[in-house]
Amino acid sequence: MWGRNVYDSISKFLQFQLTVNVVAVVVAFTGACITQDSPLKAVQMLWVNLIMDTFASLALATEPPTEALLLRKPYGRNKPLISRTMLKNILGHAAYQLVIIFTLLFV
Repeated sequence: MWGRNVYDSISKFLQFQLTVNVVAVVVAFTGACITQDSPLKAVQMLWVNLIMDTFASLALATEPPTEALLLRKPYGRNKPLISRTMLKNILGHAAYQLVIIFTLLFV
C-alpha cells in the first residue's frame, strides 16, 4: 500500500513540476524573443521554482495511503513513468496557463 502511494505521489509531483517548468521555459524564451527582454528575471524564476517545489513537496509528503490502492492491479516494471495521459495533462495544462500568462503579458 505504501509503495503504491509513493509511486502515485511521485507521478503527481512529476506532472506538476513538468507543467510548471514547461510554462516557465516557454514564457521566458518567447518573451525574450518578442520583447527583447525576458519577462521573468533570474531571481523571479528562482522564486517561482522555490515556491512550486515547496507546494509540490508538501503535497507529496502529506497524502496518506488508502485501502483503495490495493484494489487496482500493480504497475509493471516496464511501464513508463510518464504515461500518455500524464503527457496530455501536462501539455493541456501548460497550454491553458500559457494562454492566461500571454494574455496578461501582451494585452
